[in-house]
Amino acid sequence: MNISATLNVLRLFLNPKLCIPQAEVANFSQLPVPIGPSVKAVVLDKDNCFAYPHENEVWPEYEKTWLKLKQAYPNASLLIVSNSAGSSDDPDGKQANLLESKVGVSVLRHAVKKPGCRDEIMEYFASHNITQDPKEIAVVGDRLFTDILMANLMGSQGIWVRDGVKPSKSPVSFLEKRLHDWLNPGK
Repeated sequence: MNISATLNVLRLFLNPKLCIPQAEVANFSQLPVPIGPSVKAVVLDKDNCFAYPHENEVWPEYEKTWLKLKQAYPNASLLIVSNSAGSSDDPDGKQANLLESKVGVSVLRHAVKKPGCRDEIMEYFASHNITQDPKEIAVVGDRLFTDILMANLMGSQGIWVRDGVKPSKSPVSFLEKRLHDWLNPGK
């Protein structure tokens, strides 16, 4: 269970716009690279964003975008933040190590799941001399209540991958999309 998401989602009762992305794409292949002139660092969700859920490889249709992203944001400026690999669900780091070896990008080891790991993300980028300014970070993910909520709470740019690799049948994902559509009529 993701206690961080459960508690942080309560903030939406006070400010529902916290789950609204600054940009959205249907899938990862449509991600603009570079993301923006002021973006120095990119946080990527894994499952159903650039990889099939519970897989550790870039989805084949997204390879071209993945390579462009790695070139535009080299070394420590690209970071995977997953609620599986590298999280408290992966205490020995085996999933994180496997993912890093497969895709060639660092995975954040974090004690608190998204959206509560904001400080750990900021510490990572600061310790690698990438940025200390959350406005210079883009968060790319398929979940409004974790990835995009976290981006907005950080003061970063949130980019929502609306459909992902596999259409989600999750009731939470359904609720997220209905809330997004209700808050953004005409989109």
